[in-house]
Amino acid sequence: MSKRWYVVHTYSGYENRVKTDLEHRIETMGMQDRIFDIQIPMERVTEIKEGGKRETKDSKIFPGYVLVRMEMDDDSWTCVRNTPGVTGFLGGNGKPSPLSREEYNKMMRKSDKGNGAKRTAVNLEIGTSVRVTSGPLTDFDGQVTEVNAEQGKVKVALLIFGRETPVELTFDQIEVIA
Repeated sequence: MSKRWYVVHTYSGYENRVKTDLEHRIETMGMQDRIFDIQIPMERVTEIKEGGKRETKDSKIFPGYVLVRMEMDDDSWTCVRNTPGVTGFLGGNGKPSPLSREEYNKMMRKSDKGNGAKRTAVNLEIGTSVRVTSGPLTDFDGQVTEVNAEQGKVKVALLIFGRETPVELTFDQIEVIA
């Protein structure tokens, strides 16, 4: 029998609890030789708060889903399926479907480069007044004209020598002015 990754559906918000409960069940039921690993797909998200403060935290990529690496048989299926908070396995015709290596890598956001994707969440909008906090344009004030959260950059229209000049800056180079 082969070790494969399966997707387990849980109540949203109960992923960590399901992981902990399942780890205890594996231990008490002696299933360590058939259920090997439990993962919750996460990504690092950097949020830019008021005043330009950066806060990095882990965020679930697929709320309500947990990945379990196991050898599928009746006993291991029963152990996982009867864990509190688990609503079932992902798969067709009532049978759990194992993930391919590519599907697993995509769910876990693993690339060939070895580092997972990073995302930046920011509460900046077009028209927000900001002040440059670092770099050669420190202390200049301007207005946001474009936000590129994927790259962590923002375009700001600054008044330089009496002219409005568009400048591309990173989120950590600016702070919102009240």
